[in-house]
Amino acid sequence: MEILKVENLTKTYGKGNTKVVALDNISFSVEKGEFVSIVGASGSGKSTLLHLLGGVDRPTSGSIYVGGENVYKLNETNLAIFRRREVGLIYQFYNLIPILNVTENITLPILLDDKKVDEKYLNELIETLGLKNRINHLPNELSGGQQQRVSIGRALMNRPSILLADEPTGNLDSKSSKEIIDLLKLSNKKYNQTIIMITHDYNLALAADRIITIEDGHIISDEKVS
Repeated sequence: MEILKVENLTKTYGKGNTKVVALDNISFSVEKGEFVSIVGASGSGKSTLLHLLGGVDRPTSGSIYVGGENVYKLNETNLAIFRRREVGLIYQFYNLIPILNVTENITLPILLDDKKVDEKYLNELIETLGLKNRINHLPNELSGGQQQRVSIGRALMNRPSILLADEPTGNLDSKSSKEIIDLLKLSNKKYNQTIIMITHDYNLALAADRIITIEDGHIISDEKVS
């Protein structure tokens, strides 16, 4: 089942001589439960694409459909709800709230949405992420790898339609990087979670089912990982 459809997506900045085309009429789709890596060098357009997929920025033209709904036809209020409920974001620098402990950071999206926390699912996530002995710790009491695990838990807590990971291992050593990639693969298989991971590292991208390569705002290849 198709969960994401991108049609003729274009994003430009500036005008005239200062005009920059970050994305140039790109189209692709993603099936539910698919793990897709989007690879490209700095300035290729991959981060712009991530922001558009996450509802953070608006395209110059083109459409993004999530679950059959045209995201950018939503008004600002409903777009904010879309971002909160349908998209899980994992950042390179974790973006945890420093005064909240592990459990509070993970459940924050649920509480902001005035929903009741599913304690069974929360405990399962904490167990899966290997954070059972860290639930009362603040972010500054955790290693970088542990902080990124909390970030993954927070992104998964709302059971989003799409999980977007922006260079999720960019701030970690090789051992922690492997652990984070393994956790993403586990969440993909265990929860049938659709994941789109942005990375410049082709070796990390190979963990996915499929690799889309972007160069100068164009998709230059879209291939299954054998």
